[in-house]
This record gives sequence, structure tokens and C-alpha cells, in this order.
Amino acid sequence: MKKYNVDSFNLDHTKVTAPFVRLASKKEGPKGDVVTKFDIRFCQPNVEFMPTGAIHTLEHLMAEYIRDEMEGVIDLSPMGCRTGFYFTIFGDHDEEYVCNHLMNVLKKVSIWDKPIPATTAEECGNYKDHDLEAAKKYAAKWCEGIEKKGWNAFIN
Repeated sequence: MKKYNVDSFNLDHTKVTAPFVRLASKKEGPKGDVVTKFDIRFCQPNVEFMPTGAIHTLEHLMAEYIRDEMEGVIDLSPMGCRTGFYFTIFGDHDEEYVCNHLMNVLKKVSIWDKPIPATTAEECGNYKDHDLEAAKKYAAKWCEGIEKKGWNAFIN
């Protein structure tokens, strides 16, 4: 298999089982700061994907509330394939640590009954494209899958 510069392009997407949390990369900066990037997968690659309204709403809720759970969050951003998110954080963290904190956030999202944050034209570049009910469904599905099989991407 050809080696690419982008970590996820080197992942054999036929060998993983969603949902999962996978350490995608770990980098040390010139001043010693460690940054870890995780693949947070909701949907089975090449089998299913989230509609844009669902992934957009998940992004708003997760990006806002993961910062209440964890220190040093850099970014949470949706994957172009719409099967999950990339999550980047300062520090040397492992999958289980990230999974436990995401579980707390996604359990809240699965029963969310408040307005979605940052959904005005001033706050969001596509504020009309949200789907709270679908986001709740995918959050609940992720939590149920992780509770059943664990956070590991590779099932033997």
C-alpha cells in the first residue's frame, strides 16, 4: 500500500469496525509540547455516512461541550467522508481517556433538549443546515456501540 502524508489515507478502512476512537497521530512541537490527534468514528467506512445536518449539529454540540470535559482541546472537526470527526488536543492522551470524556458529552447530546449553540447567520457559515434529531440519534448510536464493543477500532 502506498504511504501518504495524511494518516487517515494510510488506514485500511476495510479493517476497522465503527464506532471507535483511534489514535491517529502524536506530534511533539519544537518547545516540547505534545499534540495528539484522534479519529472519532461514528459510521462504518464505505457502508454508511452522516447527512450534513446531523454531522454539522454534532460538531456544534461536541466542539462546544468537549471543552467543558477536557483541558487543552485544540479542535474537533468533521471528516470530509462524513463518517466521523478528527479530535486534536494538547498532551499525551490515549484512546480510552478520550473515549470516556466523549462518552460523557455524547450521552448529553443524545438527550439534548436545548437550542443548538451558534446557529445564527453571524455565528455560523451554514446556519440553516442543522438536524438535532439526527445528531441525537448518531450520538446515542455511538454510545451504544462503544458500550457494547469498546473503543477499539480493530476487532479480532
